[in-house]
Amino acid sequence: MDKTEYWLRGPVPEVPALLQPVAHALLQSVMEVRDALKDFPTERLWDQPAGLASVAFHLQHLKGVTNRLLTYARGEQLSPEQLDLLKMEGTKINNLTVDALIDAYEREVDNALGQVKTFNEADLLSPRAVGRKMIPSNVLGLLFHAAEHAQRHTGQLLVTAKVAMHAINV
Repeated sequence: MDKTEYWLRGPVPEVPALLQPVAHALLQSVMEVRDALKDFPTERLWDQPAGLASVAFHLQHLKGVTNRLLTYARGEQLSPEQLDLLKMEGTKINNLTVDALIDAYEREVDNALGQVKTFNEADLLSPRAVGRKMIPSNVLGLLFHAAEHAQRHTGQLLVTAKVAMHAINV
């Protein structure tokens, strides 16, 4: 497995130059999650060591927030299905596995990258509305937030996984 960070691997094919950091951050997130959880036990997915959000929550949220932010970036509002999934984030679902959650997140990132490739750099400052309150943003702001939010939750997930594994080994 290539451990070189994505931003050092060069441009992601077909991604507009100004959106390369978005692609790099999303791909880096998937790589770090896969690496950190390769031996993580499924029975610990919902553990909340020291009151931290569970690994499962972070995986659900990474997938969900990426989907929602790309929806807003396209100029759309959330569907009832997306709102239902948002409400379910963090709710324990039996029979979920670490690999299934990571695979679902990776598929969402692949979908997001497919969308990122379609954005025209000339349209990055086009206004977009977020949520029921129609909070003003723009395409670039939403894509940037998807990238930085993925990195933030990836970092939190990595800490939670380490603390959970430490608790097992003590």
